[in-house]
Amino acid sequence: MTIAIIGGTGPQGQGLALRFARAGVPVALGSRDGARAAEIGKDLMAQLGEGAAFITGLANEDATKAADELVILAVPFAGHNATLAALKPHLAGKIVVDIVVPLAEGDPKKVTMPPEGSATEAAQALLGPDIPVVGALHNVSATTLKNLDWDINCDILVCGNSLPARKSVMALIEKLGVNAYNAGDAEAARCIEAITPILIRINISKQVPFTHAGIKIWAPDH
Repeated sequence: MTIAIIGGTGPQGQGLALRFARAGVPVALGSRDGARAAEIGKDLMAQLGEGAAFITGLANEDATKAADELVILAVPFAGHNATLAALKPHLAGKIVVDIVVPLAEGDPKKVTMPPEGSATEAAQALLGPDIPVVGALHNVSATTLKNLDWDINCDILVCGNSLPARKSVMALIEKLGVNAYNAGDAEAARCIEAITPILIRINISKQVPFTHAGIKIWAPDH
């Protein structure tokens, strides 16, 4: 099953492409510049060993068409709505996985939520009820994703209005060797997306002896 990553030439998109390809999932890496996507796809493939699935760099529209079911949106929030509007004609029958966080302009330690409440809800409103949107992978460090010598050090919270779509996305994410938790409908994205600037603040703090932290759901000891 081929997945598409739109905005795949950015740090988080590249990291996800590496992780999914290593897990055996073919990736169509999308960019506004198809030639640049093709070059980056080749560079990413050079980092992978035998047995990895193929990463193909394409223009955004072609990458979307190449996806069998799942299209991951990994663009900056400034291009979020325009990208979805352009791709909407090609998204019928597919699930959009929105990983975008509406970080405040000039201050990534804060969010500026859109009128709909979150980027996930904005995507669902723009695409309409027939194209399910699932929010996921908001709180993962791009640096961690790109370093294949590191395990992904966090759990993944998944939300969206369609339960079957949530389950499909959770199954995909679990191929990366991480736990994915059903966090409920799309409104939960208001909380999940807002965790990212808190993690950024912690990770850049001089008082904290680590970086690239994530979140974990811990079971009780009893």
